[in-house]
Amino acid sequence: MTRPSNPDPDPRDFPASQDLPDGGTIRPGETPPAESGTGTGTGPYRPLRKGWGKGPLVLLWAVVILCALFFLAYAIILAVD
Repeated sequence: MTRPSNPDPDPRDFPASQDLPDGGTIRPGETPPAESGTGTGTGPYRPLRKGWGKGPLVLLWAVVILCALFFLAYAIILAVD
């Protein structure tokens, strides 16, 4: 039976002379895994909102309509002259 893998081994089991083998690389399992507490699941759950709010959408349509009316009036003025 094998022992379970420990991501944070006891430093007394690995003397300092064994930290870096020839070549200067760190062996697999010598460094702990990345922190698990920094995932996206931290904090309270807030469901995502879908779509635009009513205010910005109305403002956007008002600007579009005003621009269309301006160019329509400009085209009529050019056609009359």
